[in-house]
Amino acid sequence: MAQILAPSIQWQVGVTKNSFYARPITAKFLDSLLLNQKGKVSARGSSKFRVSAIKSENSTINRLENLLNLDVTPYTDKIIAEYIWIGGSGIDLRSKSKTISKPVQHPSELTKWNYDGSSTGQAPGEDSEVILYPQSIFRDPFRGGNNILVICDSYTPAGEPIPTNKRHRAANIFSNQKVIDEVPWYGIEQEYTLLQPNVKWPLGWPVGGYPGPQGPYYCGAGADKSFGRDISDAHYKACLYAGINISGTNGEVMPGQWEYQVGPSVGIEAGDHIWCSRYILERITEQAGVVLSLDPKPIEGDWNGAGCHTNFSTKSMREDGGFEVIKKAILNLSLRHKEHISAYGEGNERRLTGKHETANINTFSWGVANRGCSVRVGRETEKQGKGYLEDRRPASNMDPYVVTSLLAETTILWEPTLEAEALAAQKLALNV
Repeated sequence: MAQILAPSIQWQVGVTKNSFYARPITAKFLDSLLLNQKGKVSARGSSKFRVSAIKSENSTINRLENLLNLDVTPYTDKIIAEYIWIGGSGIDLRSKSKTISKPVQHPSELTKWNYDGSSTGQAPGEDSEVILYPQSIFRDPFRGGNNILVICDSYTPAGEPIPTNKRHRAANIFSNQKVIDEVPWYGIEQEYTLLQPNVKWPLGWPVGGYPGPQGPYYCGAGADKSFGRDISDAHYKACLYAGINISGTNGEVMPGQWEYQVGPSVGIEAGDHIWCSRYILERITEQAGVVLSLDPKPIEGDWNGAGCHTNFSTKSMREDGGFEVIKKAILNLSLRHKEHISAYGEGNERRLTGKHETANINTFSWGVANRGCSVRVGRETEKQGKGYLEDRRPASNMDPYVVTSLLAETTILWEPTLEAEALAAQKLALNV
């Protein structure tokens, strides 16, 4: 990811009655993104999952799309808020819709809501009520109008965060004055894999077979190199519409795999934006009839895994003399390597093998411009003597609330003993 230059403090998106009338993402909108052509017949998706439908004026599909595109703003002040939360696995996203009496500008204007936690693996059947607390709002690219997406976290009726609520602890860390003063910036590189439905095999791959070896697919173009670009582009535009601080996207090394970048984001905003961007991606792949996978190693063998590299800097790192602060942060990270690895995603041991641009999961290392290290520092950071570091260990299915807050805690709040610091410094000196 390019060097982090400036933050965009956008932890929620203000939404007013006349603030936007952009087109929502419907099947018709996806058609225009996928093919950008006019006519009576439209095809959606790549050649591997192409679906055609006759578009006559009186067809059932056309009548349904007319209702989906219906602009209700001239007739009512009411809007639809899609409450989104993280389910019991810690990676699955759930949501349900609520009618709100008027447009809102801040999460505090929204009421708390509840859901059946016994159906999401988050509460027993005899006491299943879980309470949703609205935390951040985004424009809804699917419904358009003044409708919103609402990122929530989950609590017991007594007000205690449930075990899968990782946002609560992260918010406590980011509200620490020492952390606030350091203005932590994050740039997160979310990799993902698109799978063919039913067979759960990567998009563009022959069913039960393999494409040519890796090499031509990374940032490639062409029907034999790029699979799922329409989904990536639709997601890119939808995130911009929503107010997510998405900064770029590209095809990845393994065919059928893509990446997008979110940031620079400040503090808790980073987690909110990643979770909302994941929700939007889930919805777009749902419409396209493709399965989204965040598995860190979806295909075993000589294929790249999927990570969520996290670029990180503090105010002290970005100022003159910041390279020494970066090296001190790396030292702290080396001393808490096991704690970080245990929190950096399920199945990460299948990805962090020391091959395919990864470091071995059991050994901490760092280097300048070395993508085979646990932590990479860019050449420009070394040259300028200030900048940021890239933690390459997080898996694609990591919880961004956990990773971002743990980086802040380890590098800003945690202090190792002098003895441990001296030993770690000796070991790291041998790695450079």
